[in-house]
Amino acid sequence: MTSDQFVIGLDFGTDSVRAVLIAADSGKTISSAVHWYERWKAGMYCDPVINQFRQHPLDHIEGMEQTIGQILKQSQVNPRQVKGICIDTTGSSPVAVDSSGIPLCMSEGFEENPNAMVILWKDHTSTAEADEINHQARNWGGDDYTKFVGGIYSSEWFWAKILHIIRDDQSVRRHAHSWMEHCDLMTYILVGKNDLAQFKRSRCAAGHKAMWHPSWGGLPPEQFLQQLDPDLASLRSRLYQDTFTSDTVAGTLNAEWSERLGLTQETIVSVGTFDAHAGAVGAEAEEFTLVRVMGTSTCDIIVSSESAIEQKPVKGICGQVDGSVIPGMIGLEAGQSAFGDVLAWFSDLLSWPIRNIDSLDLPDEFVQDIKEKTIVELSKQAEQTAASESTPIALDWVNGRRTPDANQYLKAAIANLSLGTQPPHIFRALVEAISFGSKRIVDRFSLEGVEIKKIVGIGGVAKKSAFIMQTLANVLNMPISIAVSEQAPALGSAMYAATAAGLYPNVREASKSMGNGFETTYSPQPDQVEKYEKLYQNYLSLGSFIEEKFTNKQL
Repeated sequence: MTSDQFVIGLDFGTDSVRAVLIAADSGKTISSAVHWYERWKAGMYCDPVINQFRQHPLDHIEGMEQTIGQILKQSQVNPRQVKGICIDTTGSSPVAVDSSGIPLCMSEGFEENPNAMVILWKDHTSTAEADEINHQARNWGGDDYTKFVGGIYSSEWFWAKILHIIRDDQSVRRHAHSWMEHCDLMTYILVGKNDLAQFKRSRCAAGHKAMWHPSWGGLPPEQFLQQLDPDLASLRSRLYQDTFTSDTVAGTLNAEWSERLGLTQETIVSVGTFDAHAGAVGAEAEEFTLVRVMGTSTCDIIVSSESAIEQKPVKGICGQVDGSVIPGMIGLEAGQSAFGDVLAWFSDLLSWPIRNIDSLDLPDEFVQDIKEKTIVELSKQAEQTAASESTPIALDWVNGRRTPDANQYLKAAIANLSLGTQPPHIFRALVEAISFGSKRIVDRFSLEGVEIKKIVGIGGVAKKSAFIMQTLANVLNMPISIAVSEQAPALGSAMYAATAAGLYPNVREASKSMGNGFETTYSPQPDQVEKYEKLYQNYLSLGSFIEEKFTNKQL
């Protein structure tokens, strides 16, 4: 290892893509750049009322070119010194492609068709299809192919989304040759040479979202898919059989992207992955450590030795996959469908008048400034209120529930309101709600025999809000260490890239050398822990009531 070798981690989030150029010997960030998706920012192709969230791949392609170009220009490194690239994305975020691997929305006639775009992770238009998959998995007479994804298939995942789209849009059904996860698509764009059938697909994406498992030979068999829809059965042969971990070489930069990025065609590109799993690697994940990736939603990642899990299905989570985080270990995923989004929803609610009363005619910059200051002031005032059984209690299900026991029909609720209830009281209740939702995940892991000795926080919320992190530590009654890296998923991707490029023998060694450490730890406050144990029971009671009375019912 020499000090003049660099790798790139490319992290596609919900709102933007971030590129970081990392020194392979130390993990130091040499340069970084962010590109905000223009079409997404304008709200194009989305309809929140029906939970439709789509993204145009051009947002991602433009962002990839611009951010990598910026970090290379800023750093002035010799292109030959950049040894590898790895991409992580949100998931499950599949997109229909033609036989060349080109997204359908980039073909004539589909340019403005949301069904031909990336079906973003938070799109919940396929709840009925997820129900159908779950019913069949339990009743079709063969293996239950959901048992290694927690036993409940989610509308956020691969097969449910595809099934919904091909039923909703006959043109997409006829013209889609195959489907790709976003992490696979962006990797294929960099290395593909019209060889889609030979392209190495992500083990992480396939195992956690597409029911891929080696015990039944990969993806669910055609007989199972046939009973859902004949087109799903025929699609299976145009997907993949084998899958690969992200320390594996997917290929080298093709001629087009070598020229566009200003890098050499010798640059290694490793197999893609999901952002949370890369984030866990960037946060130096090890056995018994739960890494919480906290942003608009959360993903909770823990790794376990094979002997500790012994192929026992862990109920109610988002999958257990060999090598999805650290090759040679089982990666387990859970999460919340909304975390920061819960607080963003409340901020949007409060700012509705200044955004919608035409006579005010306020500049967009002023409105955005008010929204940001509102969150800051709410947090400050909420922190000064006391945790009490007389204050509001809320549920965090504004975007359904991911874990434990996925249920995207669920809706949030707020109880215990009075004439004395003020916005800071509600804001505090929402912060407590996302913390209580986190505790349910930790409790489920514990119930299933997955031991947690340490918690690490990464992501925007973890870095920005001491109030939320302290509340979370009190609710969980466990210390929470915050990783130093501002871009842990991109750093984790860079560690995968360094391993694939042969700079380290394995991901663990890359993580040890390139890890950035931890900046602070939030410890539980004993007096608050006792209060929250009581309030948590109120949260559970409210959740049970809402789930029993209102799930699957039209209000």
